[in-house]
Amino acid sequence: MLLFVLAYLGGVLTIVSPCILPVLPFVFARAGQPFLRSGLPMLLGMAVSFALVASLAAVAGGWAVAANQYGRLAALVLLALFGLALLIPSLSERATAPLVALGGRLSQSSEGGGILGSALLGVATGLLWAPCAGPVLGLILTGAALNGANVGTSLLLLAYAAGAATSLALALAIGGRVFAAMKRSLGVGEWARRGLGALVLVAVGAIALGLDTGFLTRVSLAGTNALEQGLIDRLNPPPAGGPAMMSGNPAMTGDAPAMMSANPAMTGGAPAMTGGNPAMMAGNNTAMMSANPAMMAKPGATPGAAGAPAALPVEGMLPSLSGATGWLNSAPLTAEALKGKVVLIDFWTYSCINCLRAIPYVRAWAEKYKDQGLVVIGVHSPEFAFERDVDNVRKAVADLKIDYPVAIDNDYAIWRAFKNQYWPAHYFIDAGGRIRHHHFGEGGYDRSEQVIQQLLAEAGHKNVASGIVDVKATGAEAASDMKDVMSPETYIGFERAENFVSPGGAAQGEPKDYAAGDPRLNEWGLVGKWTIGAEQASLDAADGAIVYRFHARDLHLVLGPGAQGKPVRFRVTLDGKPPGDAHGMDVDAQGEGVVTGQRLYQLIRQPGEIGERTFEIRFLDPGVEAYAFTFG
Repeated sequence: MLLFVLAYLGGVLTIVSPCILPVLPFVFARAGQPFLRSGLPMLLGMAVSFALVASLAAVAGGWAVAANQYGRLAALVLLALFGLALLIPSLSERATAPLVALGGRLSQSSEGGGILGSALLGVATGLLWAPCAGPVLGLILTGAALNGANVGTSLLLLAYAAGAATSLALALAIGGRVFAAMKRSLGVGEWARRGLGALVLVAVGAIALGLDTGFLTRVSLAGTNALEQGLIDRLNPPPAGGPAMMSGNPAMTGDAPAMMSANPAMTGGAPAMTGGNPAMMAGNNTAMMSANPAMMAKPGATPGAAGAPAALPVEGMLPSLSGATGWLNSAPLTAEALKGKVVLIDFWTYSCINCLRAIPYVRAWAEKYKDQGLVVIGVHSPEFAFERDVDNVRKAVADLKIDYPVAIDNDYAIWRAFKNQYWPAHYFIDAGGRIRHHHFGEGGYDRSEQVIQQLLAEAGHKNVASGIVDVKATGAEAASDMKDVMSPETYIGFERAENFVSPGGAAQGEPKDYAAGDPRLNEWGLVGKWTIGAEQASLDAADGAIVYRFHARDLHLVLGPGAQGKPVRFRVTLDGKPPGDAHGMDVDAQGEGVVTGQRLYQLIRQPGEIGERTFEIRFLDPGVEAYAFTFG
């Protein structure tokens, strides 16, 4: 019930967000009409259509987003005709074209309090509405993406939309009184009608140009996110020492497996919603936190306290592992068969930079304690679609020299069984099958190893190895330089894209020629002909580029060679020059490299003093797919 209250109140708060501005003209066009026959059907149509389309997009992926684009076009045409009919009443009388006549009939129907016409306009408004991606909507949509289609998700989205409709109804009531007073005292009803028609046309133009999900979304972040976060903290306080999830602050790194935009109609440039598996997970309380992005899990890390704990509490029992869709390096393992063993569960995904930096420690523990009763199990829960390909995971396991068992968790069944929220996440299970400790994110390695030693001693193992492993990680696995990481993980697909500055914004799912724009710190742009999909941008012609203004020692980019699998050559520059000794492990000093597989590529590792730099990667061949930037 608490989630429904949060969803409803989060929707109510949208009235103070600039993202509501584009739909206000459609709402105020109902001013002066009977509320029950005009305003209410319009708001109900808006709420229901938004909830339906957002539910489909959250669980169905790209096809629902593409389908909604056609709905948006139809809605824009419908509302433009409605605005013209308000602005030029004689237009519908003179028109012979069926669509214009439809606009005139809708206008007349809504003016007369017609329920059907108002509801139809409400449905069109719901197809266009793109509320800002705040924490409350992030909780709902992340749970939808992880848990799949269910009635609860749709009802939560409906509660959110109902909250927005409530605040709009209040605005409509106030606007209706003002409208009626103007008609009575000034006799300017016809001019008011034309003014509303002009505002409707302006709103249609703003939505068509993407202003509702670009500029308005960006300027809204400071206001509604703080209000929503305060609401979450008040109604759902975090448990002491419990897990946390990231807010949508662009200075932070992190995400959940399939985070959706607030509305599938959102275009590139809309802020990403970041966060892990939220309160949608049964019985799982969440909170929001900020932390240094270099130490983040995906979405957040909770650094452990120094020193081994005097006592380890029981946090639950080891859930079933039967949801794995496959196993690498081992026959399928079961919770029952692991009784008597100390078990470390490591949730990871192979393109996650935070996971890659934790793996050397997990690998070292597996080797050091394998003969003393420790079983390490890597649970690979994918973030991007290409990480569901078992062959890709198998190659990554070989490249990373992982020889302990790896469960393929493509359906997130084990993720959900643990009520997990993070990449990487480590769970420590004693010989009795009880979860005794957990750690989310990077860091805390000394404490984690001490926990392993304590659990092995509790299990009766003699002469447990002491001391702490000395890990000398290299390449992308090397620890981040925390003090210099001032750039966030940045997604390129439109579902989670943020800080995109190419002029004209992003076109979803269709080819477009882009220019870089003028990126400031943590902003980026595309150059050349690209098609921006839900998860990635695909280069349609050779000599395309991505430009990013960043501040960090390391820059990584998740790339793939495209559907045909052909290698793609690229050239990297820093401030317009070859990187020289600042090159990463996947490029040479001249900045040249080749995309041969779907993985994370380390492109920059700077020596010496770190400052703001402009990075460009130019692809000499078409077909590359770019997913996300990460920094270290």
